[in-house]
Amino acid sequence: MSGTVGDFFWERLKQWGVRHVFGYPGDGINGLLGALQRRDGDIKFVQARHEEMAAFMASAYAKYTGELGVCLATSGPGASHLLTGLYDARLDHVPVLAIAGQQARTAVGAHYQQELDLVSMFKDVAGTFVQQASVPGQVRHLIDRAVRMAIGERRVTALVFPNDLQEEPYQEPPRQHGAVFSGVGYRRPLVVPFEEDLHRAAEVLNAGEKVAILVGAGALGATDEVIEVAERLGAGVAKALLGKAALPDDLPFVTGSIGLLGTPASWDLMSNCDTLLMVGSGFPYSEFLPKEGQARGVQIDLEPGMLSARYPMEVNLQGDAAHTLRLLLPMLRPKTDRSWRESVEASVAMSWQTLEARAMQPADPVNPQRVFWELSPRIPDRAILSSDSGSCANWYARDLKMRRGMMASLSGGLACMGAAVPYAIAAKFAHPDRPVIAMVGDGAMQMNNMAELITVAKYWREWANPTWVCMVLNNQDLNQVTWEQRVMEGNPKFEVTQNIPDVPYHRFAELIGLRGIFVDHPDQMAPAWEAALGSDVPVVLEVRTDPNVPPLPPHITLAQAKNFMFSTPFDPEAGSVIVNTAREVLGSVLPGGRRNS
Repeated sequence: MSGTVGDFFWERLKQWGVRHVFGYPGDGINGLLGALQRRDGDIKFVQARHEEMAAFMASAYAKYTGELGVCLATSGPGASHLLTGLYDARLDHVPVLAIAGQQARTAVGAHYQQELDLVSMFKDVAGTFVQQASVPGQVRHLIDRAVRMAIGERRVTALVFPNDLQEEPYQEPPRQHGAVFSGVGYRRPLVVPFEEDLHRAAEVLNAGEKVAILVGAGALGATDEVIEVAERLGAGVAKALLGKAALPDDLPFVTGSIGLLGTPASWDLMSNCDTLLMVGSGFPYSEFLPKEGQARGVQIDLEPGMLSARYPMEVNLQGDAAHTLRLLLPMLRPKTDRSWRESVEASVAMSWQTLEARAMQPADPVNPQRVFWELSPRIPDRAILSSDSGSCANWYARDLKMRRGMMASLSGGLACMGAAVPYAIAAKFAHPDRPVIAMVGDGAMQMNNMAELITVAKYWREWANPTWVCMVLNNQDLNQVTWEQRVMEGNPKFEVTQNIPDVPYHRFAELIGLRGIFVDHPDQMAPAWEAALGSDVPVVLEVRTDPNVPPLPPHITLAQAKNFMFSTPFDPEAGSVIVNTAREVLGSVLPGGRRNS
């Protein structure tokens, strides 16, 4: 083709199916931007406020679509800003291509302005494939390999383009020794285990009397298969955070989230099972799985490196979750004794009662659990949810009931603050007709998410459905770490590091043309959600919440109890902490609740 290297670059990405690129401009990529400008808009450039946010958007786009996410940044600081968002994609096994500019080839190695060794910098996060282009005839196979390997291996790849190369006339590789001719196209293969391994897995599962299933992001496309297996085995099903949308929560045997952010029912499930089936999950906290030797294990995962990495499995099955479960189903015998299933369902019912009781406890002024509890029945059909890391993730994990057709995600393996708003923006570009809700703490808003509200203001009129809500928990505290100081370390709250300024987030939203809603009384919560979800303009819903409502784990260890007891007398907010903790614990043991430990 005629044109520049930049022209060829975008045409090749279009042939690979790329339709969105998230980024921020700079002179290191002006050749690429000029070529994009010459196109007819068939590839949409989404301008973030910061390159880190662009990388988060690319990661989220990949999660919400199953397609390649693409982000673009200039040389030097622009490229280095991408790293955090790229690590989010890397740790959560989603395909993202990062594109970065570089100084002119004649300046590389001269300690030039904004010259970084980008190949070395990207080597860890994009170790599957990272290359810097040198000549036009090389660009074709660099693009093809970077895209194919990102999609095929569910990894991050990176390409670096010196700024002078971007504007050179494009030339196809010469037909001579030392040149190659690559092509476009890739379809992921169907990966399933050998039949003999499936039989071995079935033997383990059929022998179990108390089967527990744990699902993660790898099971998002296997909802029906997981349900059928669970019904046949009389099993209960817990969900890792990235698998929150894998099963609807109206099923009586779904115990909800697992781990520190998990439910009492999930703790009971894992504590009492004799067989564990893990499907597409890299859930990291082994202390919330059965004790070693307690249960026989079977695991299904596409990534061989994740097999038997958290619990010693008797049978490891590398394969696609849905297809592997379909092959396994005819080998499974229906359980005639339903006593285990009945106990799981009783535990689930009691767990929901406990969570409701905790959510309805009074606080000063609003109990953060109440915020999520009131949202749950009001979530629109087909909604897409994002949560930030921090204390809001506790309530997102426990108190929101997923229904079929919804999507939900967050920064899982990296657990990074600041991902919720860029995730929610990417969700709208991926699915502009669907309602989107982001749940964020005030720490993440101040860190970087306030700026990305400007991105919402810039683009929301392009979305077919304007329903986009960012709910902010304003407690003026870096709350998750505060509670970790108290419970994990035995230290009182360190106000110097934990207190953050009080910012009127709803007023900032109004300043930039969005709608702001402020809540400082629990009775306002339900009407506020209804107003936000019914708005024809994107909304920032700011809720003044109590930082001293404890995010009680599903099981309190002796060490945690001791740390809390020793730190509380010296805590600057001891009175409120004691009162709120007492209310939450009593909500677990009084009629309508359950024991917490």
